[in-house]
Amino acid sequence: MTAVRADPTHTRPLRAAGWALHAYTASGTAIAFLALVAAVGGNELAALWLLFVALLVDGTDGMLARRLRVGEVIPGFDGARLDDIVDYITYAFVPVFLLWNGGWLPEGTAGIVLAVLPLLASSFQFCRTDAKTDDNCFLGFPSYWNVLALYVIVLELSPAATASLLVVCSVLVFVPIRYLYPSKTRVHRPLNLTLAAIWLATYAVMLLQFGDPHPVVVGLSLLYVVYYVAASVVHTVRTARRGTVATAGTATTPLA
Repeated sequence: MTAVRADPTHTRPLRAAGWALHAYTASGTAIAFLALVAAVGGNELAALWLLFVALLVDGTDGMLARRLRVGEVIPGFDGARLDDIVDYITYAFVPVFLLWNGGWLPEGTAGIVLAVLPLLASSFQFCRTDAKTDDNCFLGFPSYWNVLALYVIVLELSPAATASLLVVCSVLVFVPIRYLYPSKTRVHRPLNLTLAAIWLATYAVMLLQFGDPHPVVVGLSLLYVVYYVAASVVHTVRTARRGTVATAGTATTPLA
């Protein structure tokens, strides 16, 4: 009887690296907790810095997971589910709480309803099986509530303006626009990664200049947001057109 050879990729060092990476991803929950503590203590700047760190963790753990082939090395652990749990907490729950706790929403019941709205919308999105498309895009507004919270606080938007943004973005969760995934979507990927890195730099600079951010930095940061939305809409339209052409090309003429 021939002995079954162990897969050489499933070595102890690789498994240790895989578990370390899962711990790295899970650290987002600890970061989120610290951000909540900062928010409750009235230190919004610290909370935003912590959400920035969480963004960096989320932006790097997927790339590392693919390089280490964690899914193959540790097949019994669902890293994607862990990532979704952490993302919901850091991208949705904590940022929305930060807005509500900081008084950026209308007072009373209206503020509570407005805070719950994006949480419900994101709960739906995170459970969709088609939340990520076959061309590696996000289908519907990808719960970037952390980004929205950043601009609301840094730009000191009014409760009315904040409420409008929350409602519009909550609705956009259900609109099938293909939002680019900068690190995965192949369309203009090098450009998208470069611009995303510049945007992260503007994020940090705005926090360093907290209270009086330079208009040029704010402008550059918002310019990326405009580009991101426009590029996503254009990609959605082009994808729909290609699908229509492909469908028309495979149509058959009925027999007389």
